[in-house]
Formats: sequence, C-alpha cells, structure tokens
Amino acid sequence: MFFKQIYEPGLAHASYMIGCQKTGECLVIDAKRDIDTYLEIAKQERLRITHLTETHIHADFLAGTRELASVTGAPMFLSDEGGSEWQYDYAHQGLRDGDTFMVGNIKVEVMHTPGHTPEHISFLVTDTPAISDQPIMIFTGDFVFVGDVGRPDLLEKAAGYRGTMEVGARQMWQSLKKFKALPDHIQVHPAHGAGSACGKALGAIPSSTVGYEKLVNWALRHTNEDAFIDDLLSGQPEPPTYFAMMKKLNKIERALLPEVPTQKKLSWNEFETLRNDSALLIDARSKVSFAGGHVPGSINIQNNKAFSTWAGWMVAYDKPFVLIAPEDQLDDITRKLMRIGLDNVAGYVTNVTEWQESGHELHEIRQMHLDELQQKYNDPSHHVLDVRGYSEHETGHIPGATNIHVGYLRNRLDEIPRDKPVVVACQGGDRSSIASSYLMREGFTNILNFPQGFAGWQASGAPVETGVQA
Repeated sequence: MFFKQIYEPGLAHASYMIGCQKTGECLVIDAKRDIDTYLEIAKQERLRITHLTETHIHADFLAGTRELASVTGAPMFLSDEGGSEWQYDYAHQGLRDGDTFMVGNIKVEVMHTPGHTPEHISFLVTDTPAISDQPIMIFTGDFVFVGDVGRPDLLEKAAGYRGTMEVGARQMWQSLKKFKALPDHIQVHPAHGAGSACGKALGAIPSSTVGYEKLVNWALRHTNEDAFIDDLLSGQPEPPTYFAMMKKLNKIERALLPEVPTQKKLSWNEFETLRNDSALLIDARSKVSFAGGHVPGSINIQNNKAFSTWAGWMVAYDKPFVLIAPEDQLDDITRKLMRIGLDNVAGYVTNVTEWQESGHELHEIRQMHLDELQQKYNDPSHHVLDVRGYSEHETGHIPGATNIHVGYLRNRLDEIPRDKPVVVACQGGDRSSIASSYLMREGFTNILNFPQGFAGWQASGAPVETGVQA
C-alpha cells in the first residue's frame, strides 16, 4: 500500500494519495488545484491516478479534483449526502453513508460525518491483503482535526446560509459519537493543520489516532451537548471573505486550469495604463521594502505562507490585478493565487526602482516605533487601530485601541478618523502593513504603521488592556 500526504503550508491544507502497488491504481483525496504535484508523484511511484474524491465542498481552497479528472480521465467519487441543496452540480459518482469502493486491493468505506457541512463524508481505508481486516486509517477532511474539530459556522458566516450554524453544531455532536465508536488504533488524517481558518485550535502534528484524539481533543472530551455547542461556536476566527466564492466554485461547473499559467511581464506603458484604469496593484515584496518606497495605491501582501489567505481577503475576483514581485517568486505566487481561484492576473513587473527612475515618485509608509507610541497611545490626539481578529483583541491590546479586522476595513472606513494620526497595529507588523497600505490607497493621509505590533508592545512591559470597548 502506498501512502503520501501532500501538505501546502500557505493554506495549511493536506491532500492525500493512496495507492495499490500491486495493481498500480491510486486515489487522490481533496486535491489542490496545481495538480502537477500529483502527476509527478504518480509517475515516480509508477502509479496511475484512477480514483478521485473529496470529503466535502471546500470553502478555503479551490479543489483540483476536476482538473485531475480532465487530465487523467479518473472518475470522481463525491458525496450525495446532506440533501439536494448541498450536493455537487456536476456529473460524478455519488457516495452515501456505508458505500464502499476498491482502489486495487484497498477498500474505501464512506462514513457520513455532517457538522462542518451537511454533505461532509469521511473515508475509512482498509488494506485488504493485510492480516487484519480492520481499517488502518480514516481521512476526516474538516470533521476531526488533530486537537480540534471543524467549525460549523462557516456556511452561515462566510457563505450566507442563515440558520445553519447551530444545526451544524448539533450534527457535529452526533458525528463525533460515530468517531468515538471507532477502534483506537485507526490513524487520523485530516485535511488541515495549524494555521487553517477551518477551526480554532488545530494542532501542528500532521496526523493522529482515534485513541489519542479521545484523550486530548477538547471536543471529544465534552459530555454535555449544549456545553459542547457553546464551546464550538465561540472564539472562532474571522472567516476570509473569499470562502463564499470557494463554496460556489467548488460546487458548480467552472473553467479548468490543468497547468500552472505563465504570467505576462508588463511594459511600463502597459503598467501605467492598468494603474490609470485603477487596477489593483499587489506588491509582494517584504513589508520593510514596501514601507521604504512603493508605487502609490499599491497594497502590500508579502509573499509568505499567508499570501493566499490575504490575497483572498483583499483582491476582487471580477477585476484584473497586477503583481509586483521578483521574477524568481512568480511561479510560487501564481500557485498560491490559483489555489484560491484568483486567475485574473493582468501581468507583473519585477521592481519599483525602474518606475521611479522613469520620473515617478514612490510613497513611503510612515512608522511609529515603540518608544514614541508609549508616549502617544493614551493621547486623544492619536487614534490606535488594532487590525487583528476580535478574539485576539479581546485577549489583550494596546489600551484605548479600537478593533477592526483588516479584512473588514472596506466596509468600515467611516469609523476611522481622517483628522488626526491613526496608528495601525497588529501582532507583529504583517497585517498592519496590509491595512496601512489599503487605507492609503483609500485616500487616508494620516496613517502611521506600528511595525513592532502588539507582541513588541507586550514584551516591552507596556500596559495591556483586555476585553472590548463598549
């Protein structure tokens, strides 16, 4: 039996390949969209991708199952559970609770595990040539994570399905009863790890066992359903706005992208035309380089492992945008964009110095450093804006700071003063750079970035406030 986890750290997403080495058949579970990874592994292992499946209609990434089907011809085995509203709108082989299918000598059994979503299924896998006829592993998708369980509020908070949050929480409670009844030895392989917005306490360890999760997972230790629901629904991170688009695109027919595209390098005339047409400029350089000089109106989303998530928050799906990034980072950035369906790249330029040398003026982000903020934070002539999540702010923040998550700024610009300095802070300076650049794009001329963030503030011994201002 062949087993391979493919982990994408930017979205904390795990997909899997399960192969029968005797017959050469292989199953891919919850594929990412840049499918060359799976094709190369299959080639190296002398396997044929013959089966494709997903645990559910994903919200945090654009699944590559259809791209793989178009290239390999492999059938797609997808959930028909949860009712008609929650089923895939394109041709597939439907799966229901208790169904089984074979991948060579490997048996895959379907277990309906609603809670995160109504159609969610998990897969129990048995290596039939083995001495034991017991399942060896379960692929839990967004049902059970290492140390956590899938959040049931995304359909309501991110996709707008009213009234699904508590229903999903109660379904999760029932599904966990099924999980608890499984043998302790079964390996648990989830679709996400630490850093995913699909839960609030995901562990960094890539896999677990049923027995271990029974011992340590907070959700499995609950004995009262109502207390479990209260705990499950509280403290969840803000769902990125792009999640709604992913739920839509993963359910319906859409354009396929079976190869990683090559982006167009723009001439400076083309760049200026797009800029004058108000195309969004995404500057993927470091926050330090961006602060020191950037094209006016550009937004700083650094090319780090959070790039996909913040691009999903800040970039519109229906408008072209331009990348500012070094040539050697373009393949990586393109993959991060295509994984969430942001395909509308008009082109790229590699630096801003040539633009400056052609007679244009770069803008800087003014910085307020720790010693100065310690003198100004309680001065009414300054406004401190905390752009972290609600629960982060509630746990501890700079005294007097107001809280607007960076992803919600576009809808709350009227709450931000324009007549006095606004000091933008996050935890360590990354999100505040995004927020500062966005506010400057929106015409704010009074922005100062606090690069040390709350982490630096707290480490200095400066006063900390908890709770939320009325």
